[in-house]
Amino acid sequence: MAQGQWAGTTYGNGWMHKCLIGTLRILDVRLLYLFASIFVVPVCLVLNPSRKTAYSYFRNIHNYGRIKAAWATYINHCKFAQVVIDKFAMYAGKRFDVTVEGMDDFNRLASGQEGFLHMSSHIGNYEIAGYTLVSDRKTINAVVYAHEKASVMENRNNMFTKTNIRMITLKEDMSHLFEIDQALCNGDIVSFPTDRFMGQTKCIEVLFMGKMAKFPQGPFSVAAMRGLDVLAVNVMKTGLTRYKIYVTPLSYDKEKPRKEQLRQLSEAYVAELEKRITEYPAQWYNFFDFWN
Repeated sequence: MAQGQWAGTTYGNGWMHKCLIGTLRILDVRLLYLFASIFVVPVCLVLNPSRKTAYSYFRNIHNYGRIKAAWATYINHCKFAQVVIDKFAMYAGKRFDVTVEGMDDFNRLASGQEGFLHMSSHIGNYEIAGYTLVSDRKTINAVVYAHEKASVMENRNNMFTKTNIRMITLKEDMSHLFEIDQALCNGDIVSFPTDRFMGQTKCIEVLFMGKMAKFPQGPFSVAAMRGLDVLAVNVMKTGLTRYKIYVTPLSYDKEKPRKEQLRQLSEAYVAELEKRITEYPAQWYNFFDFWN
């Protein structure tokens, strides 16, 4: 995978996804965790190049020794398998114990007239936020990749319509930009993944975990052009069936020139991202050389 380029699809086909959902209606998720850790993850580590990038992440970013980095790579893949299982468990009607740090900040902005942004990354399990951070007054517009599997999109739609969430798919004709603009004009919320390039070419280079890394400029530009408030939202797995949502306001000087606003906002976001992956290093799920 090229630097930051997102394939945008969940592994498997519609039949496999339906079987998984049916199984999860009957079985405890922990049984599938065990099955995945013993039978699925070892095969993935042998066949999938993700083991190399994960190992490099632990060795070069967290400065682990060889043995610790190898073990962390295995745990990282186990955690990722659990996150995937948890997503389908939600589709099957299961619920998890979720706590929120910073709910007052979300409620304060959700009760106002202006629209605002969520920024997230591929750490933890951000999709859980879609079932917890809900607003009666504002629709949350989640920007998603257009080529996701139809079965996944269908299940997301079924779940999200219950919590006042709609999806804006990124399209080659760029029509999604009009949908984003309209949502913000309506005073609603737009949620962006902020660590993957989904067709964008412009980037911002920021010092991240001691090394320079590229982030897509688009989400930061949307905020700066309109002077919007921004929340970083990260959902981290804290136990077998527990999650914690971290909602953090990102500060930047809206009176500064646009270039300075972009710098301040991107650095504020990256500082929050650093905090989370330092606390939860095994929940980093960008399986490519992010710092290349």
